[in-house]
Amino acid sequence: MFFIILGLLAFCTTFLINKSSEFYYNFGKYIKLLGIILIFVGALFSTVKQIDSGEVGVQTLYGSVSNDILESGLHFVNPLVKIMVFDKKTQNYTMSAVHDEGDKNGDDAILVLTADGLEVGIDLTILYSIIPNRAPEILKKIGIDYKNVVVRPIARTKIRDNAVYYDAVSMYSTKRNEFQARIYKDIESDFKKRGIQLEQLLIRNINLPTSVKQTIESKINAEQESQKMKFVLDKERQEADRKRVEAQGIADYQKIMSSGLSDKQLQYEMIKAQKDIAISPNTKIIIMNGGKGSSVILNADK
Repeated sequence: MFFIILGLLAFCTTFLINKSSEFYYNFGKYIKLLGIILIFVGALFSTVKQIDSGEVGVQTLYGSVSNDILESGLHFVNPLVKIMVFDKKTQNYTMSAVHDEGDKNGDDAILVLTADGLEVGIDLTILYSIIPNRAPEILKKIGIDYKNVVVRPIARTKIRDNAVYYDAVSMYSTKRNEFQARIYKDIESDFKKRGIQLEQLLIRNINLPTSVKQTIESKINAEQESQKMKFVLDKERQEADRKRVEAQGIADYQKIMSSGLSDKQLQYEMIKAQKDIAISPNTKIIIMNGGKGSSVILNADK
């Protein structure tokens, strides 16, 4: 449009120059040619529009919004049309108690009241994207600032509405996933009505009051001590069972041996022992007692 206006100014100037001297008259021909070139270049730039990858364009003409969208690439359009570009890639919106971490500076955590009347702060990140073919509807009903008009207020409201069904401790621990799934379902429904697709909802942190944190920590420590004591008792019980089985095995062995040994068995074992002594290099003379007495071994070592 800038080149078109500049070309028109140059073209109009030539009419003033025509009334001057012949030199300026001839010079005006070149100005007229320049004006025509500028008008042509401006028209070319105005009719060709580029939409980058990951974006869609919506055409508006004097306040009227076209229902057709422009996908990525080059498009020939009416030079008077204005193109509003929407990002269709995944976007995120973070609300956090940590300074400079969220989209807004300062403490932007969502403060909610739980079922037990406690005030809890929730840090949240929302991943979302616009539904491309509904970009004209978004422009008509919401505008280009849908992040602050829709995403932020709906997310904060739905979290507060659902937090009242949970007490602080269960929200923090056992029912955290249930709470997250519940608010995801509510937010997704409201977003979709407005042409926005909720992709993922992440509860980053739940900030409990100090007194509740201390109670939870005490409970966790008590449970850990209980588990430790149970482990020690189980180990001691297993050790006692092992010793009991071992003692029973020894007793059974002694009972079997005492009931199964005979005089002949003992005599056989004695002969085996004497044979081992006889082949020893330190033993030279063995006197065998013919009766039931013990043998006499003479050591003949020098």
